[in-house]
Amino acid sequence: MSTGIGLGIGPHMRIGELATRSGMAASTIRYYEQEGLLPRASRNANGYRVYQESALEQLNLIDVGQKLGFSLDAIRTVLGLQGAALQDGLLQGLDTRLGEIDGLMATLATQRQALLDARERLQQAWAQGECLNQAALAKGGPACDTELAPLTGSRASK
Repeated sequence: MSTGIGLGIGPHMRIGELATRSGMAASTIRYYEQEGLLPRASRNANGYRVYQESALEQLNLIDVGQKLGFSLDAIRTVLGLQGAALQDGLLQGLDTRLGEIDGLMATLATQRQALLDARERLQQAWAQGECLNQAALAKGGPACDTELAPLTGSRASK
């Protein structure tokens, strides 16, 4: 940490040090400040941004929130809460995100099963020397398009 005069001691740090300590680019820190996720930095005598240690803690919270899939708007909302409202907001946000993840997992499981079914139908049709057109594949059954010759033996490569 450095003071406003850059001696390496004291409760303040410039944006470069904050960037190094947080692992974020200085441009990202400026963006978060512009978007209201970080309080405006004070300026020292030569105009450099000067941040308090709490800015590093806030950046760490933003980073964790993003890694958990929260939007910046959701993070901004939680950062604005205090006391019991903060606890309630965090729990509500986590529950909401868990619900979103559960929905995504269900969708992915359905898509995965559809892909496995399509793969199996293709393999069965090819093993029987048949071909599948798009409509037959969508309906889940083998059918040869009259314009296509049935496949024989192995798949034709194109």
